Amino acid sequence: MDNWRLIIGVLLFLLGGSALKGWAQDDRRVRAERIYEHLIEGRGDSIYAALNDEAQRQLSPAVFADTWRQLTGQFGALQSAGAWVQEAVQGVELCRRDLTFERYRLRLLVGFDADGRLNTIRVVPAPEPAGAPAVAFDRTLMEERDTVVVTDGYRLPATLTLPRLKEEGRRVPCVVLVHGSGPNDRDETIGPNKPFRDLAWLLAYRGIATLRYDKRTKVYGADCVPQGRRLDMDVETVDDALSAVRLAAGLPQVAADSVFVLGHSQGGMMAPRIAQRSPQVAGIIIVAGPVRPFEDLLVEQSEYLASLTTPSKQTRTQLDELKRQVANVKRLGTPAFSDTIALPLGLPKGYWEFLQTYQAVPVASALTCPVLVLQGERDYQVTMQDYGLWLMGLLTRPKAQLKSYPALNHLLQEGKGKSTPLEYNEARPVPSCVADDVAGFIRGRDVR
Repeated sequence: MDNWRLIIGVLLFLLGGSALKGWAQDDRRVRAERIYEHLIEGRGDSIYAALNDEAQRQLSPAVFADTWRQLTGQFGALQSAGAWVQEAVQGVELCRRDLTFERYRLRLLVGFDADGRLNTIRVVPAPEPAGAPAVAFDRTLMEERDTVVVTDGYRLPATLTLPRLKEEGRRVPCVVLVHGSGPNDRDETIGPNKPFRDLAWLLAYRGIATLRYDKRTKVYGADCVPQGRRLDMDVETVDDALSAVRLAAGLPQVAADSVFVLGHSQGGMMAPRIAQRSPQVAGIIIVAGPVRPFEDLLVEQSEYLASLTTPSKQTRTQLDELKRQVANVKRLGTPAFSDTIALPLGLPKGYWEFLQTYQAVPVASALTCPVLVLQGERDYQVTMQDYGLWLMGLLTRPKAQLKSYPALNHLLQEGKGKSTPLEYNEARPVPSCVADDVAGFIRGRDVR
């Protein structure tokens, strides 16, 4: 559901030349601090005057005059500025300082040539401070095997992850991992993050197998719809998940009566339907599953992302057009619906008709199998409002459990403050507590 890209639009410049030769470290840092102060104060003329001749020929004072306002508009107010550190970058000696804004961390690089004139000023993403270590693959505790999920002739490459057990021949529970929207691979790779791979490995360490597969829309693209069918959530998600459940239940290493479905985002929304259609599903885990109308979430997400900075005229125009398309979706099945207005995301009419008829919470509440709902409280794509609707809809259901995590976002990444798409470009693994809760649920324990 995230079709937005946020780009740092204020990358300044990095010119060649041997910087800082003949200058003492203290003097370098004093000069860098002065340039930093000019940048904050919007004194583009002062920065321009400090440039060497080559840089002045390429630039103008106006380049720097509005830079700080753009930075704070895009990333929020400055929270803190780190100490100046000298380092070599691309063969050039620079002074760097890490700047923590409300929504992101940036690194300011400043350097001077041998004559003491400014030749480098650059803003780049700051490396994340050391956090939780990445999930590691330990061959002594688990193994992975290639397999294939097959539905109606569509073959989806898949990975079976198995715990290594001391007891020969013991069958273990298995979790089928069902993706969110878009053409996802089996790991649900976004940037450097692979949340499904993380979950698979973490669950293997807890004695639970997983089956994950490349999504049909990734493998086959526009050719993913069988002849005589229309593109809808069954074709995109449900049918292949059912095939994966059947495959898992038939494996000699898996306890056939202990096959669970874990759906993330769109997969979480469809998990109740998967269980509704398959008696082999022993329980479902809904992770960040939306409840509200899909088209409303698109508008909400777009408005949230636009609020992170001062939206351009183009952004406002695009948002207005999306709202017009969503209003038309609301008119489906009525004389007011217009075939001349494009539908959101370019998805066909039948797709939206399916979404209008499917209600995840009532379907989940009618299931007899156990249900677990997990939600990150920092998630801006599927919010605590959706979690509240799950809570109310499953309130009287004895086999339903729900839990939210204050620090997690949509990808189950830990963080602080507002979540933004920029977090998705930072390597942050799924924390162990999520796997602990999933494993506990599978083994019949209360999730707290």
